[in-house]
Amino acid sequence: MPRLLIVHHTPSPAMQELFEAVVAGAADPEIEGVEVVRRPALSATASDVLDADGYVLGTPANIGYISGALKHFFDTIYYPCLDATVGRPFGAYVHGNLGVEGALKALQDITTGLRWQPVAAPLSLTGAPDKAALERCRELGATVAATVM
Repeated sequence: MPRLLIVHHTPSPAMQELFEAVVAGAADPEIEGVEVVRRPALSATASDVLDADGYVLGTPANIGYISGALKHFFDTIYYPCLDATVGRPFGAYVHGNLGVEGALKALQDITTGLRWQPVAAPLSLTGAPDKAALERCRELGATVAATVM
């Protein structure tokens, strides 16, 4: 069964709402036969990444960069997964109260280095999540899950 790994750092109510929307999209009943695995960024391992067929990455933008938790995740999985995960699909969402450009660039640089393939443009979200932001996250989860289906 194909596996979708959602790696997230969810330290705030806003990030929790976005995460839950991504999970709801990935677990949509119309997407059959995909196991959705959720891991906080600080506990996700190289084995989790190697066992998955696609990824959704979620992070707050902290001082214009990805969270330290997601950076730690990438630091621990990068070389163990570098060759084995080439071409795997992924999507990402970033939330911040101010600029998220640095976080988006970091995600692009790291995933380009891993040679993962984006299946949707990364979501850049600011402020309190509204209905439109939650729907975009739901669609992101569904898109990546359908890709690995």
